[in-house]
Amino acid sequence: MKASDLFVKALEAEGVRCVFGLPGEENLDLLESMRASGLRLVVTRHEQAAGFMAATWGRLTGRAGVCLATLGPGATNLVTAAAYAQLGGMPMVMVTGQKPIRASKQGHFQIVDVVGMMRPLTKSTRTLISAEHVSSAVREAFRRAEEERPGATHLELPEDVARDSSEATPLAPFTLRRPVADEASIAQAVETISSARRPLLMIGAGANRKLTSEMLRVFVDRVGMPFFSTQMGKGVVDETHPLWMGTAALSDGDFVHRAIEASDCIVNVGHDVIEKPPFVMRDNRRTVVHLNFSSAEVDPVYFPQVQVTGDIANAVWRIAEGVGGPRAHWDFSSFERARMGLDAQLARGIDDDRFPIYPARLVAEVRRAMPDDGIVCLDNGMYKLWFARYYRCRRPNTLLLDNALATMGAGLPSAIAARLVYPRRKVVAICGDGGFMMNSQELETAVRLRMDLTVVVVRDDGYGMIRWKQGEMGLPDFGMELGNPDFVRYAEAYGARGHRPTSASEFGTTLARCLESGGVHVIDLPIDYSDNSRALGAGAEEAAAR
Repeated sequence: MKASDLFVKALEAEGVRCVFGLPGEENLDLLESMRASGLRLVVTRHEQAAGFMAATWGRLTGRAGVCLATLGPGATNLVTAAAYAQLGGMPMVMVTGQKPIRASKQGHFQIVDVVGMMRPLTKSTRTLISAEHVSSAVREAFRRAEEERPGATHLELPEDVARDSSEATPLAPFTLRRPVADEASIAQAVETISSARRPLLMIGAGANRKLTSEMLRVFVDRVGMPFFSTQMGKGVVDETHPLWMGTAALSDGDFVHRAIEASDCIVNVGHDVIEKPPFVMRDNRRTVVHLNFSSAEVDPVYFPQVQVTGDIANAVWRIAEGVGGPRAHWDFSSFERARMGLDAQLARGIDDDRFPIYPARLVAEVRRAMPDDGIVCLDNGMYKLWFARYYRCRRPNTLLLDNALATMGAGLPSAIAARLVYPRRKVVAICGDGGFMMNSQELETAVRLRMDLTVVVVRDDGYGMIRWKQGEMGLPDFGMELGNPDFVRYAEAYGARGHRPTSASEFGTTLARCLESGGVHVIDLPIDYSDNSRALGAGAEEAAAR
């Protein structure tokens, strides 16, 4: 068969249902093979958005999402998405076209070294130079993308190779059983945890990737250990659980960091060093038990003394069996004081009627409107910190935020992908006005796909997070202002519906109505960030106490 047909059949063998991307002259053969196969092509308005969608597909399913672009500018537009997937641990396969490699009549027109460009941003990248390599190359790209630690891979398919013929057939994917930790490491972890006085459980991004939620809930309930999470570990265990201590890496003065400082043992499940450090290790202050698929990457702030490497869920279950239950000498009184302070802080401001809306009220209204399995997709901005702290997730991967590359522009594309993965769930994108405008053209994609999707544009007419940091450094406000279109009319121009609430209560009503009425909705919501420093800065605990 033609190599492009073989490529598509190899994608189908991997379980691929849809491909995100933009067509180009150099991948028209592949496009035709996709059309003939029935594989779904989701045409986007920008390659970066296609990459964000593919990465989010991988994040939610554990199977590599696929995005397609042409050569030159199409491929370069995937660079940010490649970094997004690679740093975020999201399995994704990128496919780009290229001029014929045997004979081209266009010189160096649009030619850049795409493979060289992708090398530092991916787990693997290669050019296919023969149709005979297609089956093995596709299988290897998916294997590398999906195995721990997941990330991005890239295949370049030249135009003449796509037209070649081959007698090869797709290689069937295989089921890989992850190795389990050895008995000695489990026993060492059990002894370390049992002999501690104030052990504390931390849940990181790796636990969210493989959905170890059930085993960790059993661990928390049986062992009775308080727990907290990183931003990308939110929701692995229900955050309404009475032992939840909050989300780390917001500020050193936060309540959860008081609990961390008081602990003498941290059981660190699925920590990914790509995230901002949730705590800083110091010699002889506490013992850290590292549970992950691979050994710890040691750096100046993280050098765990006990390591348990292997399948996370299996290790958690075996350690819970070994510890058995709470130990009589455990003392969580300092944790309890911190949790009481956290609960009081999280209740503060959720009914604040000021408008532009107070951030805590924004989070509260979204939480009230969303069902437990609803998915909130955050872009990157000041509001992300408010959601990380105030939004209590009931299930894994229901608050999609990026604490790795932390790029702007991913919120709306991620929401579109989430809706495609889970067509029956409620999905909301929360975007700042800066991040929204970076990929706002994908409103047309959502409308064209006839999606039920709500986008909340949190508007402060500036780059709010950087403005806050500028102010915290004592610098004058400079370079942070921007202009915005009329977002209601902007939404309507795409065929969506626009809304402009004029009070906090009206926002809650509008959001609930949008979620129930179907179609694509954009809510223009001005926000009041004047309380950022008091609520999120280094003195957050003291401010809340007052």
